[in-house]
Amino acid sequence: MHYENIFEEIVKEKEYIGYYNLVNQDTNAFKKYAKTVKQKNIIVIGIGGSTLGTYAIYKFLKHSKTLSKQLFFLETTDPIDIKSKIQNIDLQDTLFIIISKSGTTIETVSIFKYINSLIRCDKNNTLVITEHDSKLSVYAKKNDIQLFDIPKDVGGRFSVFSAVGLLPLAIVGIDIDKLLDGAREVYDSFFLKKEFYDRLLKKARFFTEYKNDFNINVVFSYSSRLEGFNKWYIQLWGESLAKIDIYNLRQGLTPIGIIGPIDQHSFLQLIVEGKRDKTVTVIKVENFDSDLKIPNVKLAGLEELDYLDGIKFSCLINKQADATIESINSFDDIPCDVITMDGVCEKSIASLMYEYELLTSLCAKFMDINAYDQPGVESGKVILKNKLKKENR
Repeated sequence: MHYENIFEEIVKEKEYIGYYNLVNQDTNAFKKYAKTVKQKNIIVIGIGGSTLGTYAIYKFLKHSKTLSKQLFFLETTDPIDIKSKIQNIDLQDTLFIIISKSGTTIETVSIFKYINSLIRCDKNNTLVITEHDSKLSVYAKKNDIQLFDIPKDVGGRFSVFSAVGLLPLAIVGIDIDKLLDGAREVYDSFFLKKEFYDRLLKKARFFTEYKNDFNINVVFSYSSRLEGFNKWYIQLWGESLAKIDIYNLRQGLTPIGIIGPIDQHSFLQLIVEGKRDKTVTVIKVENFDSDLKIPNVKLAGLEELDYLDGIKFSCLINKQADATIESINSFDDIPCDVITMDGVCEKSIASLMYEYELLTSLCAKFMDINAYDQPGVESGKVILKNKLKKENR
């Protein structure tokens, strides 16, 4: 299918798929509420798209910002995880943010019930983010709890730039307007047919044309701060692109997110000498905003490594990334591209995430699938609900 046809379909999709237009929203209501929050601890209770995007941004930025509040995430029903996370948090000085698009997410409601057994959750310490007519919104209104809406036309895994992500991040002190500035730069570039128009269309076309040869897409992020982004990408890519197409054929691209240099040796071996079924996207951070250096410390017997003395760790990790890229590119049969982030700031992480949202939508168009439903997940939810009802009889 020609680029222009795909582009026109995306333009039409903007009329009924809401995530595209979140870049132009008014954030005043979020910022106004954020100023009223007195608690020092913020706990987000949610799962999947209700937490992963927010965690990705917070994880990337929190060590570079002076934040007045701490953000925590309760997103699993693992009892050990739940107890270990809350045991060192002063629940009397905590705002609980309950996020569920449907309002009936079993995992979220289960954790919320547990928290309610420990402390009374009411209008003074609780915030609800959900669809305006969900059962959770009814609960919030009945109990006079502050409520913010998730637009019906914004899917959970595409919701990071809605109240789902912007509100918790604003509360802890992250500049949400700069986040939207970063996303809007990508939006404008793509829809005005500038740099991101060609870049994203070419990439989406390659992924889908060669999906049978290279059905595994590896994101190799060279910063531990991007661990949250990797998790978010895996959900976005896997849940959006694994579908049955209009010809009743099964489609899907398998996402893998790894961190360099932690995973460099094991996975680079797999990429270089393993089966040729993987594409690689290396993500680098140009400016880590850190002057930490390898000190001039002499270690007897290791003098041959004294050439490391005085090198910044930020330089070391980027040289490691460059070495990985050069190693991969020395073979002509491993598709590899590089994304370089400007630095550790709101605009750079938001640009990266919006780029991947657009890329996901474009791949779906090339693959003739719906990026925004998840029938495979829904069937599992129904099975779980029925099993739990039988268990509690």
